[in-house]
Amino acid sequence: MFSRRIRVEYEQDGGHLPCPLKWLDSFSMRNFTNAPVFDDTLPVADGLLEIGERVPLEKLKPAMEEWFRRKGYLAKDAQLLVAPL
Repeated sequence: MFSRRIRVEYEQDGGHLPCPLKWLDSFSMRNFTNAPVFDDTLPVADGLLEIGERVPLEKLKPAMEEWFRRKGYLAKDAQLLVAPL
């Protein structure tokens, strides 16, 4: 089910840091009820997410950025880096 591993980092002070597990968990739990396309996401550790084959990477990044900003985790001008391992 979770056949791909994804690195998720955010920009801060010119560098990249792994997204905290708390952020990833918040996104994944929210999407179990609100966005079925992201149901196949499993936070594993800071900066590490396992996802299923049907999760579209091109939609995952903007959805995560929107959710993290709404929760106040991600600064308005900060960007996420979402990349397969």
